[in-house]
Amino acid sequence: MFNPQLMRVALVSLVFASPVFAQAPSPNPVSDAIRQSWAEARRNIAESATMMADADFAFKPVDTVRSFGAILAHVAGASYEFCAAARNAAPPHKEDEFEKSATTPAAIRKAVTDSLAYCDGAYTALTDKSAAEIGNAAFDSAGKAPRAAALIGNTGHLMEHYGNLVTYFRLKGLVPPSSRPRK
Repeated sequence: MFNPQLMRVALVSLVFASPVFAQAPSPNPVSDAIRQSWAEARRNIAESATMMADADFAFKPVDTVRSFGAILAHVAGASYEFCAAARNAAPPHKEDEFEKSATTPAAIRKAVTDSLAYCDGAYTALTDKSAAEIGNAAFDSAGKAPRAAALIGNTGHLMEHYGNLVTYFRLKGLVPPSSRPRK
């Protein structure tokens, strides 16, 4: 028996599903997934750096942990190390450089912005083939690792410290970037 309402639902479903079926599979699904994780971690760190008030960059919940700004400075320096390994290059900055030298919110924000831009190049250039190539991963105990390992490690490191920043935001009564509605 013909059901016009069921037919309308089926046609609407086909119309909305057809773009999904029309898309060709990506030739680089692994590196695309790595880039997708990077985009989320990158956004959280970038928004964190701009969202916290300058006066609160010195905030730390207890004396034995890094301040908000020191976490961002650490993340900036470490990102150069990870992404340089993925680029098979010497890092242009050391891991602890910005924790020592970036003493103002403006300097820390610049270090974060510049490190994210540096890493963008490594993630953008990644293909599934290059992801498997051995890079100069000095942070790896064996001294060598696939380029993907350095980039996955960087994203994990960013999210690890973003978790710290989330706590700082909540203690300050702020909603962290990942919990805010997306436009």
